[in-house]
Amino acid sequence: MQTKTILVTTYAINPYKGSEDGMGWNFILQIARHHKVYAITRENNKAKIDKYIQENPSELYANITFLYFDLPYWMRFWKKGGRGALLYYWMWQKGIVNFIKKQTIEFDIVHNLNFHNDWTPSYLWKLNKPFVWGPIGHHPTIPSKYMKYYSYKENIKNKLTWWTKIYFWKFSISLNKTLRNATHIICMNSSVVQVLPGLKNKYTIMPSVASEDFGWNNTIHENKFKLISAGRLVPLKGFDLTIRSFSHFLQNISENEKSNIILRIIGSGPELNNLKTLCDKLNINEYVEFIPWIERNDLIQEYQSSSIFIFPSHEGAGMVISEALSFGLPIICLDNFGPGEFINETCGFKIKSNSYEDTIMQLAESINNLYTNKQLVNSMRQSARDNYLLNFKWDNRGDKLRDIYEKL
Repeated sequence: MQTKTILVTTYAINPYKGSEDGMGWNFILQIARHHKVYAITRENNKAKIDKYIQENPSELYANITFLYFDLPYWMRFWKKGGRGALLYYWMWQKGIVNFIKKQTIEFDIVHNLNFHNDWTPSYLWKLNKPFVWGPIGHHPTIPSKYMKYYSYKENIKNKLTWWTKIYFWKFSISLNKTLRNATHIICMNSSVVQVLPGLKNKYTIMPSVASEDFGWNNTIHENKFKLISAGRLVPLKGFDLTIRSFSHFLQNISENEKSNIILRIIGSGPELNNLKTLCDKLNINEYVEFIPWIERNDLIQEYQSSSIFIFPSHEGAGMVISEALSFGLPIICLDNFGPGEFINETCGFKIKSNSYEDTIMQLAESINNLYTNKQLVNSMRQSARDNYLLNFKWDNRGDKLRDIYEKL
């Protein structure tokens, strides 16, 4: 294999975080397993990257050169945290082309790694090198039947976000140029192919999510039935479905058995108070624990001590799914373009999107099946682990990228 030099733009990268930032970091390391890498990111990521490299030595760092770019302060003073992130990302992508041209570096392939949006254009094709874009994708709109218990504001936000995506897909000249000039496009799920016309034979479907291997112990905790879910507490994640289905499951459990059953929801977000109110209304407070974001080692212990992972999210990806599979946890999710494409019937339950009430009933039935059938749990635990090893280890992503680069 001939070693190439890959120039990667990775707007979000932080080795101490999960989600988009963690994916950015791990993808860079995977590219560095096979090739030299110039990784360009924002200046505010430098401190965390330097700290992590110092604390966690690796031979891979010899293949990586980090470069840092930001627009002048007068062009970004208005950006605060996540507010304005997409607009600034678009401006950053436009500005980075001239920044790269001014550098005295040689490279063979240019790769726009993240944000992972399939409706935000990239301009790296202007560098006249083979151009890889992705993994890209989108969160589908939340079906209106699942929004009826949320505020009018959240319903409007859900619709406006989807209409914005449709506008870019249909009318953005810059996005159309990105599609035409991309040498290869990596799609995080099959829904990308449906919304982006003309991909023809220059795309690969490869989930953006993966997980480190922390090992696992195939031991069922007989005395405790613990459900776990994790993520930001927003409508997209469907935690209202989690709570309502768990409540319905408990209705058929004796008081004596209930003392050994617990649902733990790990995360924070604007819906926290509403979800707590829902638990109070359903009279299940003593069986549900809300845990804010915790240290990585503590999260690992939560996975290791859990029985199943429930995640009826409407999103298009879901890092937590790959993590749960790595610990051999059976998955309960919706049958959609996100988590629903990551699992099969051997390692979990995928719930068809019917009515709101029917979804809750099916989720509750799935919980009950795993609660009452230890043989099924044993089988699904092994299959979940096998699914992870085959599809969701980070090295799998690195090998797939290597194959893509070699064909360019």
